[in-house]
Parts: sequence; structure tokens; C-alpha cells
Amino acid sequence: MKKYGFAALFAAMVVAGVAAAWALPMMRAEPARLAILPPVPVPAGNPMGDDKIALGRLLFFDARLSGDGSTSCASCHVPELGWSHSDALARGYPGHRLWRNNPTVLNAAHYKRLMWDGTLDSLEVQARSAMQAPVEGNGKPFMVEMRLRLMPDYVARFRQVFGSEWPQLDDAWRAIAAFERTLVTDPRQVPFDRHLAGDNSALSDAARRGLALFEGKAGCIRCHYGALATDEGFHALGVPRQPLFDANPLVQIAVRWQNRQRDVPSAVYRDQDEDLGRYYQTRDKADIGKFRTPSLRELKYTAPYMHNGIFATLREVVDFFDAGGGEAPNKSPLLKPLGLSDDEKNDLVAFLAALSMEQPLIVAVPALPSMAPLGGVADCAADYGDGIMKGKQ
Repeated sequence: MKKYGFAALFAAMVVAGVAAAWALPMMRAEPARLAILPPVPVPAGNPMGDDKIALGRLLFFDARLSGDGSTSCASCHVPELGWSHSDALARGYPGHRLWRNNPTVLNAAHYKRLMWDGTLDSLEVQARSAMQAPVEGNGKPFMVEMRLRLMPDYVARFRQVFGSEWPQLDDAWRAIAAFERTLVTDPRQVPFDRHLAGDNSALSDAARRGLALFEGKAGCIRCHYGALATDEGFHALGVPRQPLFDANPLVQIAVRWQNRQRDVPSAVYRDQDEDLGRYYQTRDKADIGKFRTPSLRELKYTAPYMHNGIFATLREVVDFFDAGGGEAPNKSPLLKPLGLSDDEKNDLVAFLAALSMEQPLIVAVPALPSMAPLGGVADCAADYGDGIMKGKQ
């Protein structure tokens, strides 16, 4: 298999002079650059394995991990929709409507922090959080774990992969995370990655011009760099308000519920009907309205865009940044009007599309295990007595 080189991403240490015996070396930052994705990082506590990945694939598509058996990971992260969803705001558990756009699972294995506000730090924790949160999966741990134990195929698979007598939920999250670590960009299918690897014909003329704009006049590289094309930082952009916040009462209820269940102080909570972003983690008012810089990889397949799904097309995103963003109390000073022409905007969109694979990554829905009782009537009678069993028949 052809190997791809990696662009340097780390600052070089240089000695700037010593003012005192304890003075530290100064840092000189290398120019920000885009790069090819490295191999997926794998935590020591959850090594990869074919059987574990296969189990995780089943669990990812299995709605029986949710409260009423209607909602799987794949309900919100649909393979045919870029492992995200085409709705502006995530659907959530039946009877609810969420307040944020669904982030894609594609390349999530490479993030240091997950979620739009950086709440979570691993795919294992994210799987558990999504399937147990009341407005998402609403799966009660004891109930979901017992369901898994009523499926002989799962019992055998968990025993083979984890060595446990019965399925354990923590192992379920590990298996799902292992599967998600396979959902990554293949650089051989990405025009820009082939360009970085030395293929001078990989990019169209428009995409080449767009790359020059990305790194120059448009200034996108200031926040979108490295292998993921993101600084993984948090910025307030003044993104327009999502109309569903006002048109859909379930969204408004969800926003206020989010503020209350995350212990937002009443003085802040009562004056807010918006998503507070990074503030939920830091409790610093300077972080209200700040959200994680998204990766620009696989943009062709992951519309709509921004944390609230307000933009349906990449051209709308480019128009927003060309205008210098919107209005926000903590707006990033990096946002300034760009003065791009229509042709330049089209070229920039062409380059952004070149950061995606030429064919989407699709995984077929697997055949899921069936449920069965834990033994027959004779076994139950031996455990509980003939009288109890006769009374239940």
C-alpha cells in the first residue's frame, strides 16, 4: 500500500537568548499547513480487533440500546448522509427535538475533544452519553444490559471479545468506539491528499485557485489547519439564529432544559434562550457562544453546516465568512470582511469539496441478532420451582 508523508504541524523550539539562568526557550511557530490524516490513535485500554469491530458495527445499528427500542446510533448518524443527518437540528429521542446540528462520526476518532462544546474526551464516553441521555437514546443501563443478555448471539460475541460471562454495557461502548475508529477518510480517495502526496493532476484548476485563497486572501488557514483542517479551538462567529429555535417549541424546551440540567446559574439561564456553547464547560462568560472549529474533511457529504445547521450549502458558508461573520458579544477578532469576488468564492468552494473522498463511505445495515429467553420452561422450573412456573403459564 502506498504510504503518504505528513506535513509538519508542531512548533519548533528555538533559543531566543537567556535573560536569566532560569529563562525558558522561546517558541517560534511554524506556518500553519494542511496535512494528510495520520493513522487513527487507539487508546491502550481499548485495542482494536476484527471481532470487536464487527460487534461494534452491530451495536451501532441496534436500536434496542435505546429506551423504547426506536433509536440507534445510526438513527442520527446515517451512513448515506455523511454519518450525520440532513436535518438542521438533530432529531433526538421520540417526543424531543435537539438544539444542535448532528456532528458527523467521520474522523471523530482523530479529535482530542468531542461535541460542539468540547464536552467529551473519548468515543467510548460519547457512545455511553448518547445512548443514555434522556433526550437522545434514553436507554436505562440495567434495562439495556438485560436486553443484550437476552440475545444469544450477543452473549457469545461479548464472551469471545471481552471474556465476560454476560454482556456488560461498558464493553458495549468500547465495541461501538472501535467500530467508529474505522470510519475515517481514506487519503487515496481525497484529491487534496493526493495533491499533497505529489500528484500534480489531483486538483482541478478551480481547486488550485481555491487553495491559494484558503491559505492567502480568505485566511481560512488561520483556524483550519493540520490533518483535520481545524485548530480544534472554540470561537464565536455570530452565526445567524436558527429559525427552529422560535418556530418549534420542542427546540426551545430542549435549549432551556440543556441550560438547567448543566447547572447554568439562574442569572444566566433566565436571560438566555440560545445555546451557550463552550460556556457549559468553562463557566466563563467570555466563552458564551463559542463552538469548536469543525473539520473541513468530508464536507461534500455532511451538510447542513455550523453548530445549528443554519447553512445548507458551502456557498452560504463562504458568503457568511466573506461578510466577516455575524454579530456576537464574544466574536472572534479573526473575522473580517474578505472582499471575495463571485469567481473567488466558487474557487474556494471547489477547494473545500476537494477535501472530501470522491465516493462516500457507506456501510450496509447488518442483520441484527434476535432475542430469545434465557433458557426454556424446564430450566426456569429448576431455578424457581414448578409451582411458580405453573402460575406464570
